[in-house]
Amino acid sequence: MAFTKPRTRLLTIVATAVLLFSGLAFSFFAFSAHVARASGGGQFNQPGNLLISDQFNNRAIEVDPSTKSIVWSFGSGDPTLCNPGPGAIIGLNDAERLSGGLTLLAGTGIPPKTVKGLPKGCVDNRVIVVDQNGNIVWQYGQAGVIGDGPNELNVPVFAIQLPNHNIMIVDQSNERVIEVDKNTKQIVFSYGCPTCNLLNNPNSVEQLPNGHLLIADENNNRVIEITRNGQIVFQYSQGLSFAAFASHLPNGDTLITDSGHARIVEINPARQVVFEYFTNTQAGSNPAPLPTNAVRLADGNTSIADQFNDRVLIVDPHGNINFQYGMLNTPGNGPDQLNGPYTSFVIGDYTGQTPPPSTF
Repeated sequence: MAFTKPRTRLLTIVATAVLLFSGLAFSFFAFSAHVARASGGGQFNQPGNLLISDQFNNRAIEVDPSTKSIVWSFGSGDPTLCNPGPGAIIGLNDAERLSGGLTLLAGTGIPPKTVKGLPKGCVDNRVIVVDQNGNIVWQYGQAGVIGDGPNELNVPVFAIQLPNHNIMIVDQSNERVIEVDKNTKQIVFSYGCPTCNLLNNPNSVEQLPNGHLLIADENNNRVIEITRNGQIVFQYSQGLSFAAFASHLPNGDTLITDSGHARIVEINPARQVVFEYFTNTQAGSNPAPLPTNAVRLADGNTSIADQFNDRVLIVDPHGNINFQYGMLNTPGNGPDQLNGPYTSFVIGDYTGQTPPPSTF
């Protein structure tokens, strides 16, 4: 999310941010992605596994839910390491599984005074696609570079691959959503800009079947649907505080992560609330966990990234927890531990989301 609260969206990264790795060779400290085989026989890219962006551990992990084993990871897993570049990702806010086992990652970076051991923060500003072995096969943005020019980003928080193979990026601190041509890396569509006042800390985007875009306009406390001409054809803001994520469900409803209220809410086309789930009601919970992502699954359950409760959940339609990875309100990087998870998706299930094309 944006640097507007004590998390990856709390403090604006300034152009003078100093990278801790300056002057060092990437090869000295780059961490390669690795594939770990679960003891229970878990496999990489298995439908039903969870793909989690473990934000402050600077990694993406794929978890076999039957064993809670990590079957794949990319990044260091070290919350104090500033090493944007090959084999690494900093302040990961989004991880999306694409075709052929490729993974799309948004290297948001970490603002100053957010993580102990990184008082100056760490700038990343890349959207990358990696293969199973951690090799970068596509990249937009440059490690440590802040800007809004060609091949420049400023706090990218979310990215998806569109059916036409292009990459759509939520470039948060540039207050815009952009579509980048996969081959030429030219921007072919843009909504918003640093001075346009169209968006305020946008945090997610999905392309709907009709070609419209559904945007979680976080600090405007609203969800909007826009045409490709930029016309707003739907807006919902009632009772929202920091709209972190939104998806349009097959039944016509809209599922929204109402982060400031620690709430997942589903509204029908008449804007009536038909489902609510609060992530801060359990004993020992962080009173303000600021959940950042929730998606409806094909079986009717809901997957939730409960950020500052340091866990991901799958809850049933009655609000019962069917699965949890991460220890409640206990950050860490050991077994069954997360540190500010930002998104959690079930591999092979794109209900309400933008499914990637069958080839990259």
